[in-house]
Amino acid sequence: MRQIVLDTETTGLEPSEGHRIIEIGCVELVNRRLTGNIYHQYVQPDREIEEGAIDVHGITNESLADKPRFHEIAQDFLDYAKGAELVIHNAPFDIGFINHELALIAVAEKKASTAATRIEDYCTVVDTLQLARKLHPGQKNDLDSLCKRYTIDNSQRTLHGALLDAEILADVYLAMTGGQTGLFEEGHDGSQQRLGDSAVRRLDRSRPRLVVIQANEQELAAHRAWLDALDRQSEGRCVWKQLDEPS
Repeated sequence: MRQIVLDTETTGLEPSEGHRIIEIGCVELVNRRLTGNIYHQYVQPDREIEEGAIDVHGITNESLADKPRFHEIAQDFLDYAKGAELVIHNAPFDIGFINHELALIAVAEKKASTAATRIEDYCTVVDTLQLARKLHPGQKNDLDSLCKRYTIDNSQRTLHGALLDAEILADVYLAMTGGQTGLFEEGHDGSQQRLGDSAVRRLDRSRPRLVVIQANEQELAAHRAWLDALDRQSEGRCVWKQLDEPS
């Protein structure tokens, strides 16, 4: 499964008020593993960035003066994202801006009304904010709060940035949904046995065998003494001691 964790930065809060995207950051997950295949682009918005927005992400109009317009990078972005599942925190915000940009391109190029002008025509979307609210009702579920809850380092996040936020969100999403899959890599021959939808990955037989070290008598005696103490404290209900006793 291919997923794209995405974030944007914008000139303001409302595309209906003419605000535009100024940065897109994406990281790729394939089978819940980060691949290193990223997409990152700054965009010239052809309008002033609100002061409040600059306070959040630190991007100024001067820094975007030589950057391409959205219509110039749109096809590359769509080619990168096409067919993937987009993972976005507060998805309606980013999706609204992306669809606004695509609609502007459609109008400018006078495309037919049947032309794809929504990112949903290319991708499916998962909203991690909605997921977090289901998992943690009544709690703060912004990205910083989730980082703290899942012990994810976001110390570099002094300002919002689309690529950095996408990287952090990828870690948060994997933590919220059970971590990365696959404890072991496939063997060199790629052999694996499937059971339902799960893959049982087998260790390469050429690897050194694990060495089993048996407990010595002193360690066994310490273990028995510890079980005896547990048994006394639990008034004879120590399960491990019962298992150690011969049947």
